[in-house]
Amino acid sequence: MSDARLERLAGLIAGYSLDLQPGEVVRLDSSEAGAPLLLELYRAALRLGANPYLDVSVDRLAELMVAEGSEEQLAHVAQLEWDEIEALDASVTVWAETNTRAFTNADPDRHGRRLAARQALIRRMWERIAAGQMRWCGTLAPVNAFAQDAQMSLTDYEDFVFGACHVAGDDDPVAYWRGVSTELNAHAARLADVRELRIVGPDTDLRVGVGGRRWEAADGRVNMPDGEVYTSPVEDATEGEIRFTFPALYAGREVTDVRLRFAGGRVVSAEAARGGDFLESLLDRDAGARILGEVAFGLNYGIDRFTGNILFDEKIGGTVHVALGSSFTEVGGLNDSSLHWDLICDLRADGEVYADGELIWKQGHFLEGHSLEATDG
Repeated sequence: MSDARLERLAGLIAGYSLDLQPGEVVRLDSSEAGAPLLLELYRAALRLGANPYLDVSVDRLAELMVAEGSEEQLAHVAQLEWDEIEALDASVTVWAETNTRAFTNADPDRHGRRLAARQALIRRMWERIAAGQMRWCGTLAPVNAFAQDAQMSLTDYEDFVFGACHVAGDDDPVAYWRGVSTELNAHAARLADVRELRIVGPDTDLRVGVGGRRWEAADGRVNMPDGEVYTSPVEDATEGEIRFTFPALYAGREVTDVRLRFAGGRVVSAEAARGGDFLESLLDRDAGARILGEVAFGLNYGIDRFTGNILFDEKIGGTVHVALGSSFTEVGGLNDSSLHWDLICDLRADGEVYADGELIWKQGHFLEGHSLEATDG
C-alpha cells in the first residue's frame, strides 16, 4: 500500500519547492532504493503538466570507479551530462543510500579527485540556479540505511522524516512552509547589516566577518526539509577556535570531535579524536579548503536530534554550522574550492552568539527585543 505521506511530500516538492510549470523538463535523480518517492514525484510532475524523466543510479558504481578507475576515468565527466545541465528547467535529487559507509576504506586521494571532477558540473548547476535559469531541490527517502545511522527503527525514522517535512498530518504543508519562509526572511533581514559574528560555546570562541554579505533564508525551496539562515563569510576575516561535538560526515566517512583554529581566515591547526588523517586530506584538497564558505543558524526546531544525515543535522534548531570550502556567489562569497563540508556546533545547552558585540542568540534561540529586531518592518 502506498504511503499517503510520500504523495504529500512529492506534491509539496513539485508544487512549492520547484513550482513546476506546464511544459517544463524536470529530472528526477535517485538510486533504486528511492523508487517509491520517485514514482510519486513523477505522478506529481505529470499532474502539473511538466515533463519528468528519471536518472536512476545503480548501487556500487561510484565505489567501483574510485577503486578501479584510471586517472583519466576519475577525471572524466561525460559531455552528455554537461549538455543535460544546460537543458534542464528543474531537478530533484532523492538521497536513498543502501550503504552510507561505502567509502570508509576508500583511498581518500582518489575519492577526492573523483569528487573534485564532479564538482565542476555541480558548480555549473548552481550558476544556472543563481541566474534563475533552473531550480533544484534535494530531499531524502526514508530507507533502512538512514534509519540505522539515526539509531531508529524504519517506522520511527519515517515518522521523523515526514514530521520534519510537515507532510504527516492533515494541515496544508504549503501553507506551513510559506509561514516558515516569512519567519526566516525576517531573521535574514535583521542580520543584513551585521559586520561580525562572535560564536561562543564550549571550547569555542570564533569571530566571523560577514560585513557586506547577504543573508539567505533556506525555506524549503532548495532542501526539503529546510530551516536555516545562512551567508558566506568574508574570506580573510575568521579568527579563533571552534569545536564540533557532533560527528562530521563527508562522502560516507566520519570524523569525530573536530577542533579547528583559524587565523587570517584560514584553518591553521586541526585535530580530531578519530579520522584525523581524513580531516587533513580534506583541508589539503585545494587552496580554498581551509577557508569558510558558509556560516548559518539552524532554525528547524522540529529537528531535535542528530541523525548522521546532513540534510537534517545542519538544520537542528538551536545549532550553528559552518562549512569549509566553496562559498555561495549569490550572497557575495568569493571562495572557490571543490570542498563544501558542513560541520555543526551545538549551542543549545551552553552557547551564545554576538552580532557586532551585542548578544543576539543564547542557548539555541534568537533573543527577543535585541536591536536587530528593530529592522524588521
